[in-house]
Amino acid sequence: MRVRHLVVLMLLLLLVSRGLAAQGLPTAPPELLGLAPDRLERIVTLVQEAVDRTEVAGAVTLVARLGRVGHLEAVGWRDIERDAPMETDTLFRIASMTKAVTSVAVMQLYEVGALLLRDPVSQYLPAFARMEVLTPPEAGGAEYTLEPARRPITIRHLLTHTSGISYRFLSPPYLAPYYVDAEISDGLSQTEGTIGEMVDRLARLPLAHQPGARFTYGLSLDVLGRVVEVITGETLADYMTAEIFEPLGMVDTTFYVEAAEAARFASIYRPRGDGIARLPETPVVSADRRTIYSSSYPYDGPQTYFSGGAGLSSTISDYARFLQALLNGGELDGARILGRRTVQLMTRDHLVGLGVPDTGQRFGLGFAISGDPGLTGGPRSEGAFGWLGFFNTVYWVDPEEQLVAIIMRQLYPNDGSQLTDKFEVAVYSAILD
Repeated sequence: MRVRHLVVLMLLLLLVSRGLAAQGLPTAPPELLGLAPDRLERIVTLVQEAVDRTEVAGAVTLVARLGRVGHLEAVGWRDIERDAPMETDTLFRIASMTKAVTSVAVMQLYEVGALLLRDPVSQYLPAFARMEVLTPPEAGGAEYTLEPARRPITIRHLLTHTSGISYRFLSPPYLAPYYVDAEISDGLSQTEGTIGEMVDRLARLPLAHQPGARFTYGLSLDVLGRVVEVITGETLADYMTAEIFEPLGMVDTTFYVEAAEAARFASIYRPRGDGIARLPETPVVSADRRTIYSSSYPYDGPQTYFSGGAGLSSTISDYARFLQALLNGGELDGARILGRRTVQLMTRDHLVGLGVPDTGQRFGLGFAISGDPGLTGGPRSEGAFGWLGFFNTVYWVDPEEQLVAIIMRQLYPNDGSQLTDKFEVAVYSAILD
């Protein structure tokens, strides 16, 4: 019965759709999408309440179902101090939401035979040929020791964050000094040079564990961004523009913008006391030098460093087009960026297949994969896939419900805000058919 209702709704949408929204997906009345308008309005209320509590400056939210947008709202301020309201075409630093785009670029090369998932990354980046692992001391010992990696890092290890490569800001205390001394960039601030130069330095550092041994979130997608450059002979920015952004009509997604576009960005805020404070334009450096981030890196400073793990900026409507293409099996409006079976491969849990110990974490080739709601305690369907960004942008795609949901705000650290969780509950409570 449920499938029949979805088919009927999709046929109605072909007749009643309002057409293309500016730079976005088509829109439709929520009722035709099986969504309750009054329940979607709860999303606006939740965001406004968070703004009123000065928990966030503002946010943009989007809910699409059956390929049409039923909810798109901007609430609050993109810059409180300048009296600039949040708008639906506000630019956001999407940080780690970049990883999904880089993963698609890698899988495009997979489809044309330029690489295989089992290939050692050293086949494309020779600096990774002889990696070492920083090994904990044996019982009673005090010193960490270096030992050779027992297997090569593969493309699949990098896509699943099982390579042993960490982040500078997330690296464990015993590994962090290596990242700090090598001046490794996490892609969240102004960075001199190129991704190729940084990846060469990264290849000289020890791994946190043997490749394939466990899930360690890190710079693996930055390494893969460099693989894309080596194989194609293009910068990652140029490749993404030609093969992903232009075909999908993503006109506002880019690594860097002109200074004149800076005012379109939502300012980044941080919790302070019982409210929030605007982040300065200059980079913020933690006392231990492990965490460095900036609000101005997309439009101020050098623009030669293309971070495949964190560098992109986008609008919510642009990113929705990218996610809808994945939900459609790799195609949108006649432009195909991936094959259907490739998307299916990407959105399956690969950690079990790699023999990673079960910790409850599920991860595919670029996305976290949701488990059984009875185990997760959340409303997402099993098999939904998504991720988030450093500055509090979150997305997920639910194939079972034919759903795309995104919330974008700019806040770091999150510091206990429950807005994203409440948004998720509101989205699923609005589904009627």
